[in-house]
Amino acid sequence: MDFTELVERRQSDRHYNDKPVTREDIEKCLRAASLAPSDHNTQPWKFIVVDDPDLTEKVGAAAAGFGMNNWAHKSPVIVAVLLDQPMGSFLGGFLLGKNFALMDIGMAVENFCLQASELGLGTCILGSFDERKIKKMLGVPRGIRMPLMITMGYPRGLVRTKKRKGLEEIVSYNKYSK
Repeated sequence: MDFTELVERRQSDRHYNDKPVTREDIEKCLRAASLAPSDHNTQPWKFIVVDDPDLTEKVGAAAAGFGMNNWAHKSPVIVAVLLDQPMGSFLGGFLLGKNFALMDIGMAVENFCLQASELGLGTCILGSFDERKIKKMLGVPRGIRMPLMITMGYPRGLVRTKKRKGLEEIVSYNKYSK
């Protein structure tokens, strides 16, 4: 499929069938994530793949701890996305008022999800979860943040039509316009 078809196909899937996801396919997605650009090539990401059914159940339950993501415990795979930011990158971004590392992680996660979609896998990016509890379950040291998680599996649903604002609402040329 071409790139436009791929971005039209990628969506947030919250219901997966029981077909197991191979580690080979997971690693293709991780490789795509690792190829994302990053500020001064810092690559501030690390990933913990949770594919043990008992652990995905527990991590998924902790993802539902804030009343959201009540379906996550049924995900065949959950990937914890860790922020391992070098101090120099943090300071440079702080001085400019920008968090480059979070932007970098966003690009890596999008690469991961696009690769998954190309493989026929569904994903959903989670930002609301009990970070402290999940970090403890996964043995993540203090000082390392976990800004996102990704659920992954073979989707049960169909590809939905995206509802997006028209370009006339989001684009202006040469100066700001409402």
